[in-house]
This record gives sequence, structure tokens and C-alpha cells, in this order.
Amino acid sequence: MVQPFSSLVTSQAWRHDVEAWVHDRVEESGRRLSGPLDQVRVRPWSTQLTVPTDHGRLWFKANTPSMGFEPALHQLLATLSPDDVAAPVAIDPVRGWMLTADRGPTLGEVRNPTTDDWVRLIQHAAALQRRVADRRDELVGLGVHDCSPPRVPERFDSLVEQLSNLPAGHPSRLRPDDLAALEDRRADLVEAAVVLERSPVPSSLQHGDVHPDNAFADLKVFDFGDVQWAHAVEVLRVPFGIISQDDTVEWGPVRDAYFEVWGDVADRRTMAALFEATAFTQAVNRCLVWVDTLQLADAGEIAEWGVAPRHQLMRVVDA
Repeated sequence: MVQPFSSLVTSQAWRHDVEAWVHDRVEESGRRLSGPLDQVRVRPWSTQLTVPTDHGRLWFKANTPSMGFEPALHQLLATLSPDDVAAPVAIDPVRGWMLTADRGPTLGEVRNPTTDDWVRLIQHAAALQRRVADRRDELVGLGVHDCSPPRVPERFDSLVEQLSNLPAGHPSRLRPDDLAALEDRRADLVEAAVVLERSPVPSSLQHGDVHPDNAFADLKVFDFGDVQWAHAVEVLRVPFGIISQDDTVEWGPVRDAYFEVWGDVADRRTMAALFEATAFTQAVNRCLVWVDTLQLADAGEIAEWGVAPRHQLMRVVDA
């Protein structure tokens, strides 16, 4: 039986290995530990520990294997786009471990994000996409899923089958009425994927979870565990979902700011059509993220988060 991720990362043996690795990496960086490590968060997909040093706090992060590409990806992005991503202090790409400097509070912790905050954040996300749009092979080679439009219909079919075969009682097991509703929209999904595949805007890095709590006050973005190689415009879907529930932020200026970054490639009407098409593809690709996230979840974690894959896939019906 495979050990749940949260059980592994709270074991004494794992902690011993982490403390030894962190000690050596801290010393190599010219710092010294000034206190014990504190495991402040454990989730089915990652864990974070704070690392006190004589030159300020560091953060250690470990990911579940399906997201173990994040440290190497983070390092690559910091090299390619240092204005948008801060370089890690150290990484272990084999074990999916990363040590980063504490850059202070997130944008969302500093204040309730304004429309202007969102505009600047989405502009940074779009600029990063443009910088790495020709780096597909490098990113996919690190373990990032290729979720580009041509792959979405087949992935949809695979996920429908996978969720249909979950054990009875699993929160994401598809019911017969779910299957019928999804099948009714499959042709629309295929059409949307074709629209995106033929568009002048390419696939690129799709962060997967752009919001003010995943960016520091200086707008440097972090938390790349959800990244996929997907149609670039899919990056708007999470901001749209959040802003739609926040009557203090205007969606129009945020959307337009993103469109403008691609303005030399596609006009506003084209961008709007692409955004509509991503309602289908991003739902499928987001379902995949959650399936990966919960691969090593225990029973209690499945009870808490297990409905997420079904929830995301069923968004195809409402697209």
C-alpha cells in the first residue's frame, strides 16, 4: 500500500533527512540556522516548513511526486524571467524539495486587492507567458503536463473514464446523469479545442492559480505546482472566477490588461472568443490538476477535498 504524502512528510525519518539537507544548503548559502524548523502546513499535495537563520527566515517546500517538477521549474523561470520570479536559495529536483527566501507578505496579505493590483498582476503573468512561449520542450521535459488544446478531448475522455471507475462513495465518482450531461457537451469541447489550436495566441506556461495570495507585494509570482503547458488564455479563468465573486474589483480592466499584452498577436474580438473557448479546456485541465493533487491523499483528505476533480470536470457542462 502506498504511503499517503501527508503521512510521509510528518514521519521522523523524513524530517531527519529534511533537516540534514536544509542545514547543508543554509550553510552553503552563507547563512546559519538560528532555531528549529517549524512545519507550518501539511496538505495532500505539499508541505511547508519555516527555517530561521541569522539572515532572515527561509521557507522549505516539498511536493507530492506528481508536482515534484516545481523546484526545477521555479529555478528555470527565475533564470528566464528574473523580473517576474525570484530565484530559489536551493533545490533538490529529484526529491521535489526547494528552499526560498522569505519575501515578506503576499499582495493579498498587504491589503484587499484593488482592480489596479489585479491589472498589474495579470500583466506580469502575461509577460511571463510571452517570455517562455518558445520553451515548451524544456518545461515539459521537467515534468510539466502538456495540456495544449489538441490533447484536451482525449484527456477529457480519459478523465471521464477515470472518475466513472472510482469506488462507490468516492466524492468524485461520476453518476449516470453526470455522464449524460458531459457527453452532451463533448462536441462543443472539441470545437473549443480546435478554436484554441488554430488561434494566433500560442500555448505557453499556464500558472493555473494566479491570484494575489500567490504573488508577493512586488508582484513576483510563486507557487508553480499547478503549472501546465496549456493555451495561454486559460490563465484568466481563475482570476475571472475570483473577481466575479468580488464586487470591489472590476473584471473589464483586468481582462483588457491581459488582452493588451497579446495585442500585437490578436485583436480584442479574437481574444474574447479565445477566452470563451477556454471555459471548456481549462475545466478539463483543472480537473487533471486535482486528480494529480489527490493521488497520495488519505481517507480523511479525500473526504475533505475529494469532490474537487468532479467539480472541475462538471464545469464543462456549464461552459
